[in-house]
Amino acid sequence: MEAFSFIFGVIFGSFLNVLIYRLPKGISIIKGSFCPKCGNNIPFFYNIPLLSYLFFKAKCATCKGKIPFRYFAVELITGCITLLLFLQVSFSLEFVYLLILFYTLIVLSFIDFEYKQVPDYLLLIGLFFAFLATNDEFLISLKNACIFAGFFVLLEFIITFYIQNIKARLTNNKALQNAKALGEGDIPVIACIAVVLGVESSIVAMFLAGIFAIIPSIFNIILKKDSQIPFIPFLVLGFLFEFFINISSKVLT
Repeated sequence: MEAFSFIFGVIFGSFLNVLIYRLPKGISIIKGSFCPKCGNNIPFFYNIPLLSYLFFKAKCATCKGKIPFRYFAVELITGCITLLLFLQVSFSLEFVYLLILFYTLIVLSFIDFEYKQVPDYLLLIGLFFAFLATNDEFLISLKNACIFAGFFVLLEFIITFYIQNIKARLTNNKALQNAKALGEGDIPVIACIAVVLGVESSIVAMFLAGIFAIIPSIFNIILKKDSQIPFIPFLVLGFLFEFFINISSKVLT
């Protein structure tokens, strides 16, 4: 069952790649697989998760165009998360709800990486399944989400005011007048984290997310790159770390 859970996750990761590529572009998700470079259809025997990417050396079998590493990464990450979740929770209704939540967060993370914005309906799906996946009562989960997300709404307002009205004038940078501390999609993801983890563990998850986000920021400073860093992927990474640490500690005790 462990091997099956990993294989299932890898196969589903291939479908998540379809969602990541097609949803922002408005392309039908039921259309057959095709190369993002040349547009040629990919036969199923050329579309084996993980193995095809390695066998064809990250190139399209038809046009030899380079296939982004993201395809391999999403399949591997999805397989690993599915296996870890199965080992900790085993097959149950909670497992299904958490799996859908995690898969949704993976899609949101990689869309945010590429486009710096995410579809609202995916955020709603994630929030819906977060409430289903938690073991707390609905009102307690709702309270946790409101407290934690509300705090960050207030924090976002204060930091954004500083960036737009103080920092913009001090640096004479007009581009900062429209800048925001957090993206609109960050708050619903923060609410999802609070629903599943509770407020105390969510604070740890946010701390981890901040640590993870600092790493690319330092690289940007070193390389003197002025690129916007999406926060959702690091929120999700902090959430996953804290979730599996919590659940592992409960199993050991």
